[in-house]
Amino acid sequence: MNYRLKTVLFLGVLTGLLLFIGKVIGGYYGMLFALIFAGIMNFVSYWFSDRIVLGMYGAKRISYEEAPWLHEIVAELSHKAGIKKPEIYLIPMEQPNAFATGRGPEKSAVAVTSGILNLLNKEELRGVLAHEISHVKNRDVLVASIAATIAGAISMIINWLQWALIFGFGRDDDENPLSFIGTLLLIIITPIIAMIIQLAISRSREYLADEEGARISGNPLGLAKALEKISYAVRKIPAQVNQGTAHLFIENPLKGQNIIELFSTHPPVEKRIERLLRLARKTGDLC
Repeated sequence: MNYRLKTVLFLGVLTGLLLFIGKVIGGYYGMLFALIFAGIMNFVSYWFSDRIVLGMYGAKRISYEEAPWLHEIVAELSHKAGIKKPEIYLIPMEQPNAFATGRGPEKSAVAVTSGILNLLNKEELRGVLAHEISHVKNRDVLVASIAATIAGAISMIINWLQWALIFGFGRDDDENPLSFIGTLLLIIITPIIAMIIQLAISRSREYLADEEGARISGNPLGLAKALEKISYAVRKIPAQVNQGTAHLFIENPLKGQNIIELFSTHPPVEKRIERLLRLARKTGDLC
């Protein structure tokens, strides 16, 4: 599906979800407020989602002088992918992970955590960066960044609803006997709907990014080994991550957290590694 069509479809579905929330909470005026809010969110998500996501994690741009070797790797991989070199950001997070964000090949960024720089060797890191650059090349980053921004907004609304229930919102049975029940159902159902939408756009694109990233780096085994190391470390090193942005990372940063893992936005790492090993056999990198 064309990336523009996917963007419009995704924004439309989440706008409809916001309108539904507004209708249940406040009737006509609630829906009108939700429509205005959705319009603002769509504008902000399209133009500023990359800055918002990077800001969530305190990411700082890495200059060439700070890490020339890292810039050279990204420049090489970007050239092979046929795209403009993304900006490089460092996230001060012990958990090893990485993600790409932006509107596409013309304006993008690759973010790596301090943990991943400490964990992986250069070939493994090349595999991870190639994976993220393939997301940029295929314009996955626009839809994924918008998803992260709007999912974060939905999380904010749900938190507000929870506090509203605690302080008595929706308990006036004379005016609206179903408001309390409706609000309670929204708190339960809305995050699930948002998660299902994220699942629909995330799992298949990870397989594709693995395969194309392996071809860009020319080393499927490097990415396979990186995924194995990252997957193990993610289980051991927890991270404070907004659930709405989990699909951005190369590996689910919330992995191992009980029920959250059942709804993981990523395919099982074992299957990803298996597919990379098969690719390595085909290309002669694995006997």
